[in-house]
Amino acid sequence: MIQTHGYAAPNPTTNPQPFDFEHRDLRPNDVHIEIEFCGICHSDIHQARDEWGGSIYPMVPGHEIVGTVKAVGASVTKYKVGDKAAVGCMVDSCRECASCKDGDEQYCTNGGMTPTYNGKGRDGAPTFGGYATDIVVDENYVLSVPEGLDLAGAAPLLCAGITTYSPLKHWKAGPGKKIGIVGLGGLGHMGLKFSHAFGAETVLFTTSANKIEDGKKLGADAVVLTKEENWHAPHAGTFDFILDCVSAEHDINPYLNLLKRDAVYCTVGLPEDPFQVAGFSIIGRRYMTGSMIGGIAETQEMLNFCAEKGIVSDIEMTSFEKLEEAWTRVVKADVKYRFVLDCKELKK
Repeated sequence: MIQTHGYAAPNPTTNPQPFDFEHRDLRPNDVHIEIEFCGICHSDIHQARDEWGGSIYPMVPGHEIVGTVKAVGASVTKYKVGDKAAVGCMVDSCRECASCKDGDEQYCTNGGMTPTYNGKGRDGAPTFGGYATDIVVDENYVLSVPEGLDLAGAAPLLCAGITTYSPLKHWKAGPGKKIGIVGLGGLGHMGLKFSHAFGAETVLFTTSANKIEDGKKLGADAVVLTKEENWHAPHAGTFDFILDCVSAEHDINPYLNLLKRDAVYCTVGLPEDPFQVAGFSIIGRRYMTGSMIGGIAETQEMLNFCAEKGIVSDIEMTSFEKLEEAWTRVVKADVKYRFVLDCKELKK
């Protein structure tokens, strides 16, 4: 067994504490990664605090993982010792259903994808995430980090990056398209970067005047303050696609009315309360949908695209000693725009 040191939430009311555990010995197709950096995602907090229900304890959070390959199983062909590698939100799936065969493992219909943490593998063993020194993952669910990408800045790409890249790519953001990004946080700032890199006309919607300058630096051609009266009127019926990255409760009907006929509103923010949709907001043959992360192939495509375009997340580095403070600031949306943990310090 591979001895691992990390941080785990022991229950819903206690923040993660030092925790020693074991990863399995390498199977023929396994890759052992020594973790260097792990991003902090708001979903880490939701799940550690059992705000979505069904949490498993002790829980080692973290699904934005980058590091160096330390060892490989006898049958591994994709990776070798010393390679820079990454792990995102899933570490397995059934591999047999239509979604898996289509490369959309995140939508596995046979038991669902196996999450990187707060889940159970197909062998019944609990999965532990990236707030740790090491992780062991089947090579088919490991990503290669291209040369030139800053490792710390690349970590949040494994969730915040692919969560925004996938829907923008699926609904063909690009030249000639008008794209709206709702909210400027960990997800929204990546949505702006990708939409701009795809060549689309990109508009940021925000409630905060102090985010106008940042929004334009990150790729917005225009910024709309949604606290202003009649903010939506000049843009009615002009958008091809709107990506909503807000996790707090908010009224989506004004955004639906900004869509063209046959245009799409997509949410990735996961507010806790149900959306209230007025019939007249969608009767113009407008579509409302949602999106998860991306499949393994698409996530690799995203990492390669980021290397080509020089895209990484805007981050603040933090430490396990300051983890409680970091979590508090994430909940308050007081970070520009993603925290990343230095997991190398755990080796000390």
